[in-house]
Amino acid sequence: QLQLVESGGGLVQPGGSLRLSCGKSGVNLDYYYIGWFRQAPGKAREGVSCISNSGDSTVYADSVKGRFTISRDNAKNTVYLQMNSLKPEDTAVYYCATTTPCEDNDYESIGFWGQGTQVTVSS
Repeated sequence: QLQLVESGGGLVQPGGSLRLSCGKSGVNLDYYYIGWFRQAPGKAREGVSCISNSGDSTVYADSVKGRFTISRDNAKNTVYLQMNSLKPEDTAVYYCATTTPCEDNDYESIGFWGQGTQVTVSS
């Protein structure tokens, strides 16, 4: 079970963009499905997006569809979450994790949670 490392969070105004990165030094992520999750204060952690090990399949939560894009660069062992048109309700700690297969948008995290990266959308 892996514990991945997230980075790229920050404070951004509504309508702005951020790109999050996920990986782990020395670990080949080629074989893993990777998902992004988030947890807002007082709320349960929720799945945001997931990408297959090949990168051919991606899924999104309805709340971010059309605004967020997940991608992976297996040569760099990194998975990205490009977040555009950010809204205050996107404020949360974002985590990445290996997941069960997610083509049907029904997936669970496996492995250990990392520290996450804080995303705050506020004017």
